[in-house]
Amino acid sequence: MTSVSDGHVKVHFRMDIDEGGWPPASVESLWAVDLGDGTVRLDNTPWFVRGVACGDVLRVEPDEEGVRWAGATVRASEHCTIRLIVLKDGGSAAARQSVLNIFHGLGAAGEGIDRFRMVALDVPPLADLPKIRRLLVHGEAKDWWHWEEGCVTAAWKALAAA
Repeated sequence: MTSVSDGHVKVHFRMDIDEGGWPPASVESLWAVDLGDGTVRLDNTPWFVRGVACGDVLRVEPDEEGVRWAGATVRASEHCTIRLIVLKDGGSAAARQSVLNIFHGLGAAGEGIDRFRMVALDVPPLADLPKIRRLLVHGEAKDWWHWEEGCVTAAWKALAAA
């Protein structure tokens, strides 16, 4: 995420919690840039929300208290959101940072969070998608992490089909 400025607002997403209690909250808030026309551009990577990625432009609908709730996607950014639960070294801060460093070298950005031993990756369209996908599969086979696709593009899906 870029640094938060006056143009940034919080956008709230409602989420359904499954029978296993996941995700761990019914609402996630993400930073976004207010575009001034009832839309925002997401400016960070979601931990739990599915179907959106950093850079997506969304409609927002404020409630009576001024809380902005996410609506439909107006324009997809072509970024992917990939989430990992880091298993190596118990998901330590050092292990999460090494995961971020490896993927950063392939063009992805992200951040880690201690709770849940997670890393959320923002994979822009110019990142090395084939290498990122191969590394994700390899790391899971080595029990370094589990991973999931939070939001993926047609280009990413084509790699899975190949």
